[in-house]
Amino acid sequence: MKKTALITGASRGIGKAIATALAKEGYHLALFCHNNFELLEDLAKQLNSEYKIEVYTYCGDISDYEFTMTSCEDALKKLEHIDVLVNNAGKASIGLLTDMTAMDWNSMVGTNLSSLFYTSKVIIPDMVARKSGNIVNISSMWGNVGASCEVCYSSTKGGVNAFTKALAKELGPNNISVNAIACGVVDTDMNGMLSDEEKQELSDEIPVGRFCAPEEIAEIVLGIINAPSYMTGQIIGVDGGYI
Repeated sequence: MKKTALITGASRGIGKAIATALAKEGYHLALFCHNNFELLEDLAKQLNSEYKIEVYTYCGDISDYEFTMTSCEDALKKLEHIDVLVNNAGKASIGLLTDMTAMDWNSMVGTNLSSLFYTSKVIIPDMVARKSGNIVNISSMWGNVGASCEVCYSSTKGGVNAFTKALAKELGPNNISVNAIACGVVDTDMNGMLSDEEKQELSDEIPVGRFCAPEEIAEIVLGIINAPSYMTGQIIGVDGGYI
């Protein structure tokens, strides 16, 4: 039986690295992005050509229930089953909580947390029917300890961690593993808001002295997928010793 995976936030950064790593392992893919459709299409064509796999693409707002549900249902139909669900889509902002609007708050909660419910709601029944599956949620170290001026982001990632632990207990009897990666500072466009000086100062605070490469997170994802199913409900820190 062919191996399959659905990855959100796949057009660049961590999601792109995960998609590439899984493609190398022979996984057929359903890839989601918000608005970088050209980048996603280019990636899909590259992976299809290089690794001879099926790749289906979906572009839209992952925080929108109808889009996510219908797209996941279509992906499930085309791929026939989903072995691995990677909830990677996310957004961040830096600023005082009192400066956030309700729209900003709801948008981040929808993207970073509610989307996990939407994707899981569609994919879990298929995994339960087959008594097999892996769900990997991309979280953050700030979900463990919180960050000043990133209250909403920290709250959503704390929610991702709780979601992961609770869902792992719910799905354990069905041989479905649910784990999360609490990422440290990863060298992606999400950190593009930082100046070169700020990036250097931040790097100096990290014990290993550098940002994490997206490909390193992808390697952790592969490790989780290939780990014994007894490893579930874990929040795996990958932060260079920062916390």
